[in-house]
Amino acid sequence: EILFKGRRISGKISKELDLEVIKKCQMIFQDPQASLNERAKVDYIISEGLINHHLYKDEKDRYNKVQNALREVGLLPEFASRFPHEFSGGQRQRIGIARALIMEFVVADEPISALDVSIRAQVLNLLNELKKTKGLTYLFIAHDLSVVRFISDRIAVIHKGRIVELAEAEELFLHPLHPYTKALLSAVPIPDPE
Repeated sequence: EILFKGRRISGKISKELDLEVIKKCQMIFQDPQASLNERAKVDYIISEGLINHHLYKDEKDRYNKVQNALREVGLLPEFASRFPHEFSGGQRQRIGIARALIMEFVVADEPISALDVSIRAQVLNLLNELKKTKGLTYLFIAHDLSVVRFISDRIAVIHKGRIVELAEAEELFLHPLHPYTKALLSAVPIPDPE
């Protein structure tokens, strides 16, 4: 069962509720290159959700929302007039994050796995900062438990399509209960120079 703002959105739901969920949710995809339309300018990519659901008052309001989203993810507002192929992988993922930020709830599917190790920390810090400043909720999907620990408040461990354990992040790492969770945690490399 999936609840969004206290209402079940899994299974068969009304068209009205479906539209509300679509309006408020956005996705950050695993591969920033494949998830951005190479023929569209950044301005359109970021504001596509706003345009599709008429979530802006006028052209000036839409433009301002795009400019603010770019600033929030650490990109220059003038990047709005450029195309995705003109950016690095990390910058493209920031564009994907800016697109998602315009909505309220963000599903992040392995958002850093396609990035360079040097860029991963920057993107994770950005996601954490935005979570705090904008009060965002992420459904963050990942295999790397060190990343999950860094970004999550609560963690659900899924094994063979079923949730086998659900706990606060630190509690799960300190006191794992399920054998699969214990196996996952034992596989996390611990840097120890000794």
